[in-house]
Amino acid sequence: MKPTQKSATAKKQRPICVVINGIHAKSGGGVTYLRKMLPELAKAESFDIHLLLHAEQFELFYPIPDNIKVSIFTFRSSFFATFVWEQFSLPLIANAMGADIVFSPANYGPIFAKNHVILLRNAVSVIRHIDRLGPALYWSILSVATLVSFLTCKRAIAVSYYAARILTFRLPQISKKRLSVVYHGATPVEPARDNSKKPSHSLLAVSDIYIQKNYHTLIEAFAKIKPSYPELTLNIVGREIDKPYVDRVRRLTHELGVEDRVRFHGYLEMDKIIEMYRTCEVFVFPSVVETFGNPLLEAMSAGAPIACSKTAAMPEVIEDAGLLFDPYDANDIAAKIEHLLSDAELRRELGNKALDRSREFTWSRTAQQTSDVLYGVVGNRPLPPQRFR
Repeated sequence: MKPTQKSATAKKQRPICVVINGIHAKSGGGVTYLRKMLPELAKAESFDIHLLLHAEQFELFYPIPDNIKVSIFTFRSSFFATFVWEQFSLPLIANAMGADIVFSPANYGPIFAKNHVILLRNAVSVIRHIDRLGPALYWSILSVATLVSFLTCKRAIAVSYYAARILTFRLPQISKKRLSVVYHGATPVEPARDNSKKPSHSLLAVSDIYIQKNYHTLIEAFAKIKPSYPELTLNIVGREIDKPYVDRVRRLTHELGVEDRVRFHGYLEMDKIIEMYRTCEVFVFPSVVETFGNPLLEAMSAGAPIACSKTAAMPEVIEDAGLLFDPYDANDIAAKIEHLLSDAELRRELGNKALDRSREFTWSRTAQQTSDVLYGVVGNRPLPPQRFR
């Protein structure tokens, strides 16, 4: 009797249908995450991926990989209308698509969806820094939505160990059963910065402007540095999202007499930002609340010398590849920046260490670990090593 040829007769298993709920990805890290992850997840042979977007988001993600099926919706984009659509319409849509998993790369999503997976990435502890009723109400609602989603989801992915600590509401037993930590990836900068060359006489800070980004303390530190470095400029790149806070920061530059040396560039294309990473004398990241810190990793990928906040997720991302400061102490920020400005050899050493450290973060690794989590959600399937085309 001839041996049975299982490979020829076995029925091919259908792909796992993953519906990605992308409606929360409208700016900042949410858009960056999806734009980087979609091409990587699209390579997975065992996934059939459907991406759900609002019509207003489509241009943020175009072009989308050919083997990802996209569904565009046109409901009102207000907070309440989005909430109702997500909680009641999306589960029905996903079910009609035959979804095995619904993945929401946000703190919360449709609690009635089958095998729902969330991505813990927005630090609700921002509420401690809010001094206006409207934003405080928003972050309070987000906190409740995050808790409910975490309690009802099948699995949760945290973007750092810091995010895992603060966004699981001290529920260690539940966390052990459903939580995984998966870091974001970095896009290599080519060519990398040459730290043997003389940089431009400038500091660089990159992020959309909110109160938790702590630009007011950075401005105070810059004012302390300016007398010793009168030609030094501070370049701030990012959209002016929190208008009352932006006005406060701009007033502060006038009050401290540094408005002629602080430049607000607003939104810039990534190629322009990369060139600024390559040429700045020091990259400064003063944020007080950050679950990961994409601009920090971007600066590391360019090999920039970095002075960075020692709170939140930053120490676990940068480790010893930069100088850490107390973000609430303008004197400490100024001292660490001046240390780097005065020591070209230290800038070269830390820039090279930052570049080496950044190579440990790749989007292919992020996609691999995320796909492993998604496989594990479907309980009646084995958890094989993922194969990519």
